[in-house]
Amino acid sequence: MIKIFLKKGREESLLRFHPWVFSGAIASIQGTPAEGDLVSVYSASGDYLACGHYQIGSIAVRVLSFDSNPLSSDFWRNSIRKALDVRESVGLYNRNSEQTNCFRLVHGEGDGLPGLIIDWYDGVCVMQAHSAGMFRSKLQICEALKDIFGERLKAVYDKSSGTAPFKAGLDLCDGYVYTAPGFDDKEQLVLENGHKFLVNWTEGQKTGFFLDQRENRARVGRYAEGKRVLNLFCYTGGFSIYALAGGAVSCDSVDSSAKAVSLLNRNVELNFGPDTPHKGICADAIEFLKQCPQDRYDLMIVDPPAFAKHRGVLKNALRAYQRLNAAAISKVAPGGIVFTFSCSQVVDKEAFALAVFSAAAQTGRRVRILDRLCQPADHSVSIYHPEGEYLKGLLLYVE
Repeated sequence: MIKIFLKKGREESLLRFHPWVFSGAIASIQGTPAEGDLVSVYSASGDYLACGHYQIGSIAVRVLSFDSNPLSSDFWRNSIRKALDVRESVGLYNRNSEQTNCFRLVHGEGDGLPGLIIDWYDGVCVMQAHSAGMFRSKLQICEALKDIFGERLKAVYDKSSGTAPFKAGLDLCDGYVYTAPGFDDKEQLVLENGHKFLVNWTEGQKTGFFLDQRENRARVGRYAEGKRVLNLFCYTGGFSIYALAGGAVSCDSVDSSAKAVSLLNRNVELNFGPDTPHKGICADAIEFLKQCPQDRYDLMIVDPPAFAKHRGVLKNALRAYQRLNAAAISKVAPGGIVFTFSCSQVVDKEAFALAVFSAAAQTGRRVRILDRLCQPADHSVSIYHPEGEYLKGLLLYVE
């Protein structure tokens, strides 16, 4: 195995089990690793520290193991099985569930598998590799999934083309790594807290559905009774379904994607039939909010895509969050509720809260924080890797 030696004193983060080795910490490399190769990491004095996947970039090694032995033949099975155990322990994986049969099975560093995402959709695993090492390991990962789930596994779909930041000459065409006999490649119908959703992993965003908002959607449902609801950046309508189920008197859902709005409308009819006080609107969400009349909505959901994917655009992103939230806070009816979110990993909780505070102050309205919102248990965060806590939100009451 290729050996990487760190500069003196740069081993401290690994001794605290942080799973990244930055390129600036490396003193020398014994050998010539290709992207995705398994490498071992040593301190400047030659002490073994960890092994992981090598990659060209600021994060040079993503650590898979801090043990002294190279990865065993059953590493993938054991690691994914441990991740599934966590989901079972919080009640998400239940063979007879009539409530929820979709969840995140593997959440990168949170499950000790940095660079790997796997989402479970009632027997279909959709995986995304964020590193060359994970992409090159996809067949082994697939075999581990088949071993763990047996006949319950319907298919494994690789959707890494949009998440691969690596330069290695790899075939990044999305497609099925495995399909069980008789599998029908159509939209999958899944359940989340008893609500029905059609998921399209081949054409939809991310893996097909935003599983990280499950618990926050349920909160919206608890606040929606009697409310006129606006769901901005609605995608396929997760928050809208919960709001309508919770007794909203009306719900307008806005997204710039015509395909998303089409699937949203189908999800609404699937759950409530054709005569529902809901309107799907294909429009730019920010422009729609600017143009909407004052006090039309009692409850707003503001869940934009990531405004900052790297620190170089952090200041611009914070200004965008401020402008967006100022518009929402200024337009919501008196006594209204605003659920506002950021999924930008480089925007921490404090920075996001400050942006929303500045937005509230700009409007001159009195605003209370009723709750602070985050990602659910299946999007687990390693205590040694706080960067994994990417989703943050605020539940606001506006006088």
